[in-house]
Amino acid sequence: MTDIADHRMIPPRPEPKKKGMARALDTIERVGNKVPHPAVIFVALILVVMVLSHIFYLMGTSVTYQAINPETHTLEETTTAARSLLTGEGLRFMFAGVIDNFMSFTAVGVIIVAMLGVGVAESSGLVSALIRKLVMVAPRKALTYILVFVGILSSVAADAGYLVLIPLAATAFLSVGRHPIAGLAASFAGVASVFSVNILIKPLDGILTGITNDAIHILNPALSIDLTANFWFSCASVLLLTFVVSFITEKLVEPRLGKYTGPQPEEAGSAPSKEESRGLKFATWGVLGLVAVFALLTVPSGAPLRNPETGALIGDSPFMSGLIVAVTLLFLVAGVAYGIGAGTIKGTVDVISAMEKAVGSLAGLIFLLFIISQFIAFFTYSNMATLAAVKVGDALEHAGLGALPLLIGFVLVVAVLDLIMTGAIPKWAIFAPVFVPLLMRLNVDPAAVLAAYRVGDSPMNSVSPLNAYFALIVTFAQKYQKGAGVGTVVALMLPYVIALFVLWPLLLALWQVLGLPWGF
Repeated sequence: MTDIADHRMIPPRPEPKKKGMARALDTIERVGNKVPHPAVIFVALILVVMVLSHIFYLMGTSVTYQAINPETHTLEETTTAARSLLTGEGLRFMFAGVIDNFMSFTAVGVIIVAMLGVGVAESSGLVSALIRKLVMVAPRKALTYILVFVGILSSVAADAGYLVLIPLAATAFLSVGRHPIAGLAASFAGVASVFSVNILIKPLDGILTGITNDAIHILNPALSIDLTANFWFSCASVLLLTFVVSFITEKLVEPRLGKYTGPQPEEAGSAPSKEESRGLKFATWGVLGLVAVFALLTVPSGAPLRNPETGALIGDSPFMSGLIVAVTLLFLVAGVAYGIGAGTIKGTVDVISAMEKAVGSLAGLIFLLFIISQFIAFFTYSNMATLAAVKVGDALEHAGLGALPLLIGFVLVVAVLDLIMTGAIPKWAIFAPVFVPLLMRLNVDPAAVLAAYRVGDSPMNSVSPLNAYFALIVTFAQKYQKGAGVGTVVALMLPYVIALFVLWPLLLALWQVLGLPWGF
C-alpha cells in the first residue's frame, strides 16, 4: 500500500521545453497568428500603398532603364515614374477597375477550374483510395522523398501542384500516422520554393530562355542559349533539394509539430476494398482513354493543340497554356470512372453535386483572393515594385564586385525583391538586360546568370503573402489545426527557406568555380 501511495504521489513528468530554432519558430507562429485576419491585413496594406504612392509621386520618383519586351523580343528604354492612387486618375482606376482586377486575377479561375475535377475525384472516393494504394506501395521511409520529388516536378503543370499535390500530401502523411501539416509543409516547399528548376521542360523555361537570348544579343548577336541551357544544374538542384526539403521535414518540422491528435481518417492504412479496387481499374481505363484523346490532339504534325505557327508542343503552345484544363479533365474523368466502378456515383446529379460542393467550399478563399487581387492591382499601378527593382539592381551593378560575388549578390537581390514582385517573368525582363551583359563581360556564361536567377526567384515563394496561393495553404492548414493562420505557415516554411538560401547558392558557386556544364 505504501509503495502504491508513493507511486501516486509522483508528479507527471513535464514535457521537455523546446529550445533553439523550435522555440523561435513557436514564437513566430504565436506572434504571426495574433495579427488580424489576412483580409484585414491586405486592406491595411492597400491604405499603406495609397499613402506611399502619393508620397513618391510628390517627390517625382522615377527610373529610366532598358528592359526586354517578352512579346516583341526587343530592348526598350523605359522611364517609369511613381503613380499616385490619390490623384484623380488613381481614384478613377481604383473605382472603375474593381471587377476587372478580380476577373484578371488568374489564381481565382485556376483554383475554381481545378477544383471542379478534384472535387469529383474526392467526393467519389478516388483520392482516399489512391492515398491508401500509395501508402501500400511506397516504402514508409521514402514517402517524404517521393512527395517532395513529385512536388518539384509538378511545376511542369504550372499551378496544379498547389491545388492537387499539397492536400494529397497532407492526407498521405495522416494515413500513415504522421502529422498531416508536416506533409503539407514538405509538399509546399517542393512546389513553391523549388519552383524554378525541373528535370522536365516547362512553359516558363521557354519565356526565360527567350528573354535571356534577347539580353545576350545586346552584347553578342551571334550567341544564343536554348531550352536545355540549365538542364544539368537543374537536375542536380532537384536531387539536392529533394533531400534537403525531406531532411528538414523529418528532422525539424515534424518533431516540432509533435504527435497529431486530430480526427483520424477512416480505415487509415488499410488496403482498398473489392469495390475500391474495381473503381481504381475503371479509373485507370478512363485515364488511358483520356491520354489517347490528348495524344491525338497533340502528337501528329499540325495537331490542334500545337502552336499553329511554329508547330511546337513544348513551350509556347495551346497545350502548355491549358495544362490546368488537362489536369482538371484528368481528375474529372478518373473520378467519374472510379465512382461508376466503386458504385459511389449513381448518375450525373452526383457529379454535379460534387462540383457544387467543391466550389462552395472555396467561398472564404474567394473573398480573400478578391481583396488580394485589389492590392496587387493597386501596387502594380503605383510602379513601386519596378522602382525598387531598378534601384536595387543599379546599386548592385555599380558595387564593383567580382564575378562570383556579383553572381551570389544577384541571387540575394532577386530573393528580397521576390517578396514584393512575385512574377518570375517581369523581374527577369528588367534584370536580364543589365546582368547578363554585365556578367558576360566578366567571362560568366549567360546560362550561369539564368541559373542564378532561378536560385533567387524560388525560395521566398513559400513565405511571401503576395504568392497568390499562400492563402490557400493557410486554408489547407486550418483543416488540421484550428486557429492556424499566417504565422503558422510562415513558421512552418522558414526552416526550408533558410536551408535553401544556404545550400542552393553554395551549389551555384561550386558549379561556377568548377566550371561544370550548366546544360547541353
